[in-house]
Amino acid sequence: MSTSSALPVAIVTGGTSGIGLAIVRELARDHQVYALGRDKERLIALRLLENVEAVEIDLLDFAAQQRFIDSVPRINALVHSAAISERARVDSASAALWQQQFSINLFAPAELTRLALPALREQRGQVVFINSGSGTLALAGHTVYSATKFALNALAHGLRGEESDNGVRVATVSPGPTDTPMNRLSRERAGDFAEINPLEYSAPESVAAAVRLVIDASEESQITDINVRPRHDKARR
Repeated sequence: MSTSSALPVAIVTGGTSGIGLAIVRELARDHQVYALGRDKERLIALRLLENVEAVEIDLLDFAAQQRFIDSVPRINALVHSAAISERARVDSASAALWQQQFSINLFAPAELTRLALPALREQRGQVVFINSGSGTLALAGHTVYSATKFALNALAHGLRGEESDNGVRVATVSPGPTDTPMNRLSRERAGDFAEINPLEYSAPESVAAAVRLVIDASEESQITDINVRPRHDKARR
């Protein structure tokens, strides 16, 4: 791995697979990227990429979050991609499941953002939340996950207003069905082992391209909300 101290710095959570990994690869073209994750083998592979620093961290360890933020020289972009999704109905979801999904999908990015705000303000930086179509349309059987993503939308919208005068831009990128390991696992848990139609699932790289569009916005403007949907969008018919 080679790095350049002159490059703008981007932090990407969930950077070891799926959408997060695609974002890491996209931004590493012209950023020093800190890719955060927990999978040791995938982190080792990431260390081979130019301009990428792979960081093993438990995002629910808020003290570890603080230590990491203190170690970063500056922050130009913070991209929250880490999330979990487990299908659950209200009549079967335990309190522990609600707590787990809210902790990872909402509380962890909220705290990491809070800790990063002083550095983001210094650089007039950008926060990007990777949300979901489930953050605006709650589907039966996905109630818990949808609730966390609705709340993440509220966090983004409120943060944007709070940080406008500080020069920090805030965006939400909401993918629809996307061909990621998390999506495939969710389908398998539901007993769906059918081969997917590529036109019914976006590629992670398409979501990464949307993040690139957000980050490359000109100084006087900000792109606030982007929806990335597959060409054959069965969920919206």
